[in-house]
Amino acid sequence: MTRQIGVTELALRDAHQSLMATRMAIEDMVDACADIDKAGFWSVECWGGATFDSCIRFLNEDPWERLRTFRKLMPNSRLQMLLRGQNLLGYRHYADDVVDHFVDKAAENGMDVFRVFDALNDPRNLERAMAAVHKTGKHAQGTICYTTSPLHTVDGYVQLARQLRDMGAQSLALKDMAALLKPAPAYDIVKAIKAEMPDMQINIHCHATTGVTLVSLMKAIEAGADVVDTAISSMSLGPGHNPTESLQEMLEGTDYAADLDKALLRKVRDHFATVKPKYAQFMSAFTVDTDIFDSQIPGGMISNMESQLKQQGAGDKLREVLAEVPNVRKASGYPPLVTPSSQIVGTQAVFNVLMGPYKVLTAEFADLMLGYYGHTLGQYDPAVVAKAKEQTGKEPIEQRPADLIPAEFDTLKKEAAALDGFNGTDEDVLTYAMFPKVAPGFFKTRPEGPKSVAKDPAELEAEKLAALGDGKSGPVRTPIKYDVTIDGRTHNVAVKPV
Repeated sequence: MTRQIGVTELALRDAHQSLMATRMAIEDMVDACADIDKAGFWSVECWGGATFDSCIRFLNEDPWERLRTFRKLMPNSRLQMLLRGQNLLGYRHYADDVVDHFVDKAAENGMDVFRVFDALNDPRNLERAMAAVHKTGKHAQGTICYTTSPLHTVDGYVQLARQLRDMGAQSLALKDMAALLKPAPAYDIVKAIKAEMPDMQINIHCHATTGVTLVSLMKAIEAGADVVDTAISSMSLGPGHNPTESLQEMLEGTDYAADLDKALLRKVRDHFATVKPKYAQFMSAFTVDTDIFDSQIPGGMISNMESQLKQQGAGDKLREVLAEVPNVRKASGYPPLVTPSSQIVGTQAVFNVLMGPYKVLTAEFADLMLGYYGHTLGQYDPAVVAKAKEQTGKEPIEQRPADLIPAEFDTLKKEAAALDGFNGTDEDVLTYAMFPKVAPGFFKTRPEGPKSVAKDPAELEAEKLAALGDGKSGPVRTPIKYDVTIDGRTHNVAVKPV
């Protein structure tokens, strides 16, 4: 008997986050929503991750309104989001009352499936968010961030699955953010979890960067996986994900099937194929990179490190930095590398190469070494811990980091209320809580409406020619603007051509 495999479509969130720096405007998504809604997906991922940040930082778009728009346009779909546990969608831990308010408002505005993860796989950082989802009556999906190290084993992943089940996970996601999941471990991990909990739904999320993970999806399905994540083909591959249509075709003639409407998939594919060229200036150049199996740094993070090094006049040091990343990861207990741990470890590797090993610690890396992000699987290097204590004056902690954060929603509400353009809603309070430096500017400009950063291909070509000049009068001496992301914060930089 053929077993049906569910599919989560990623085009509206992780696909454009991975391929074009999360810059896709809502206006370029809405016309595909009706077809996506009817195509037969188990869920549609459309919110969370970096989309909240990008909406207010670059697109002058209210992320809550984006969610409400998706809810209206896809009434038949489970809407899904990626939530960073106690970090929510920001870059720090929040008090429990903020977590409760955020999950409640996300559910109220239309979210159905909350994929809750922690960058360190510390279950203590997931408990409050999972409980908050349960209170709303929505679907709580507990997440295991996949990584490899001498300490990470199949038994260890099964133990983490047990912990997530015991805190109320209605399904489990195995999240492979850097395309590290090879076919054999994909089979072994899913098989072992299913043997322990046969009725637990297992979702598999893989990126495509290393070129091996379509096979990994197949092996996971053979082992019992129930749902897999893919992106429509025109928004797939590179540092993105495996193509939705390829997954469906791969299953034909097997004991498994993905029951999606091919005609509608073609319409969705053609829509994004038309949209994609407008974002060429943001497109990642990465195609296939098996070096990631060694560095474990996702493709998008590599480009950020390149920017950091070039700013320091050390653009030729990238290979040294990539070689240093595994050393930093070992010193910090082998954390998975996903936001924010990938940025923390990657930036410290840059510092080590430029200044010498651990001569200077970033504030975030020092906090990681002292337990303020939670616990990693391995032991911290005691010499680096001592350096972190010396540099910060802090002591290591053993308790859940959020236990040290007093209730803060009321304080955040008072601060937000003093801002120009604040609309008085809890949603605006939460927007301010996530990004207190960006939100004030957004509140002021919000009445102007969304501002797409997409450009017509002809406009992009004209800009290139203008930068190069006409060959007679020389190049035009106007600055070229770049967005450079360092430690999760994006800076606008203008470089005047020489």
